Amino acid sequence: MALIHCHFYSHVLGLMTTMSVFLPELSQDTGQQPQGETPFPTLYLLHGRSDDHSAWQRRTSLERYLEGMNLAVVMPEVGRSYYTDMQTGQRYWSFISQEVPRVARRYFPLSQRREENYLAGLSMGGYGAFKLAFTFPERFAAAASLSGALDVVRLTGSELETGQQELVHVFGEPQTLAGSENDLFALTESVHERAGALPKLYQWCGTEDFLYLDNRRFRKHLDDLGIQVDYDEGPGGHEWSCWDAQIKKVLAWLPGVERNLQG
Repeated sequence: MALIHCHFYSHVLGLMTTMSVFLPELSQDTGQQPQGETPFPTLYLLHGRSDDHSAWQRRTSLERYLEGMNLAVVMPEVGRSYYTDMQTGQRYWSFISQEVPRVARRYFPLSQRREENYLAGLSMGGYGAFKLAFTFPERFAAAASLSGALDVVRLTGSELETGQQELVHVFGEPQTLAGSENDLFALTESVHERAGALPKLYQWCGTEDFLYLDNRRFRKHLDDLGIQVDYDEGPGGHEWSCWDAQIKKVLAWLPGVERNLQG
């Protein structure tokens, strides 16, 4: 794999920002892209609340897991924004949903086809992945949430009870957040009422994770709506040892990606 650190000016944010990109190597013999496929199927891989664009490459064996796969991976930087146009901050939802794909496709040979675009993320990034998947089901074939912060209404209210204001600055007051486009429970109800295929979904959370009950509740919510999700759980907390193992499973789970995962 080739690892590219891309620094670029965001017109949405009004500042310089960063994304890291894994690209399959060109063939040494022919100079052609692997399997003769161009442009590349693409996974947008989203970081958590305390991380940045480099976290997945530093804390997991992602590059090794990608070996032999015809898959590009785009890892953008969004700070602690929850992939949202913040109440008192930057427009990171507009950035991640519109500008990042446009800029990445301008710089790199990435597919625009729905069946070759995927999402995944951990914690805050799991929320972002599902939010993108349910907002734009026509753009993505699959989305995976690992230890996702899927109930932001509860999290915002819980922070307020302890005197913290960070998520209020992101989302606004819990009573305003509930039922809005940033509330995944409401968003899934809305998308369920619309015609059209939903992306394939994968959800995992550790049984010792502080977000475990939120994940169980969200899984039940999807079940009640009749939305199919490949759900799994297992021992573990909110930690990289879990996410390292899970991202390997997610890569094997992605539909339509040519691969050789023996390494």
